Amino acid sequence: MPSLARLTAPLSALMFASLAIAAEPAPPAPSPTAAVPMFDHELRRLHSDEVVRLAPRYAGHPVLVVNTASHCGYTGQFKGLEALHQRYKDKGLKVAGFSSDDFKQEADDEAKAAEVCFLNYGVTFDMYAPIHVRGPRAHPLFRELARQSAEPRWNFHKYVVDRDGRVVAAFPSRVEPDAPELREAIEKAL
Repeated sequence: MPSLARLTAPLSALMFASLAIAAEPAPPAPSPTAAVPMFDHELRRLHSDEVVRLAPRYAGHPVLVVNTASHCGYTGQFKGLEALHQRYKDKGLKVAGFSSDDFKQEADDEAKAAEVCFLNYGVTFDMYAPIHVRGPRAHPLFRELARQSAEPRWNFHKYVVDRDGRVVAAFPSRVEPDAPELREAIEKAL
């Protein structure tokens, strides 16, 4: 019959090995900005001097990204976008509007664009100063959105971006903010 010491020796070695593994320091957690390189930019808020670092603002959150214009047939979608913002903000969704004149329908003056967004439609979600959203002059954020999906063909193109910075759904302008397919994509990303 084997001795008790011989039977417990392998068990002691196994316990020591597991303690040694547990004592190793855990690898450092990835920084939120490393996880979402598409948002590794700074942009100025619409009609403001405030510059926002996008990475800390959006890292770890699902984001609805929309290119906007204040004089477009789809401008009324601001109301629905604000409703989405109000409905899902407490669940972690961020809505980000990026003003653009790439389709020649943005106000010439940022003050006028801000009036349309903030006064006419009561927008409280993030709105940024005009940038290019398509073509060779597109901002790197929109180049990445296009790489993962497609570039916007018109104003109010909508991208649902998951917590890891992946485009999980994209919708053309004609898809209204209250469309079931858009809400479903947002709810999956939450």
